[in-house]
Amino acid sequence: MHFVIVPGINGSGPGHWQSIWQDAWGSSASRIGPSSWDEPDLADWCLALDRAAQQHQPAEVLLITHSLGCLAAGHWLRQARPGIRGAFLVAPPDTAGPNFPAVEAPSFTTLMAAPLPVPALVVSSDDDPYCAPQAAQRLAAGWGAGHVSIGTGGHINTASGHGVWETGRALLVAFTAGLGHPDR
Repeated sequence: MHFVIVPGINGSGPGHWQSIWQDAWGSSASRIGPSSWDEPDLADWCLALDRAAQQHQPAEVLLITHSLGCLAAGHWLRQARPGIRGAFLVAPPDTAGPNFPAVEAPSFTTLMAAPLPVPALVVSSDDDPYCAPQAAQRLAAGWGAGHVSIGTGGHINTASGHGVWETGRALLVAFTAGLGHPDR
């Protein structure tokens, strides 16, 4: 399996669980490379997803997304229909929420959750400042994804104390086990 990391706005710094996991996975993981992490453009992020996914056999690719990266991945999956293994969607933001970065990410503001063509799991927290629990449930239902709340956990990032994030790794292991082997 190859993990394609899709961070949110401003990327994921070295202490973020995505970066820690990517380092641990070595050559089994790569990160998208959009033109800008600070001024995200949906079309640009989708092109970056295309480039990253095309480097590997589609059936072996699993997206590991966080925050705005969840929205980009959801849009890309519906548009490109790449035939990848699945998507692990952590802390998706609510585009209608009061803290959504609409000024910094205007091309993301109109995105709606629609059924994804791959298995997906949304992982959220009950006190995420960017997504209320009901909004996370709505996103998961709209994407046709499973949903797990970790309880209190903020935005599930470095600022909320999630470095290595062992709970997330356990959820990812369970999710990928449910996907089975692509050759079967």
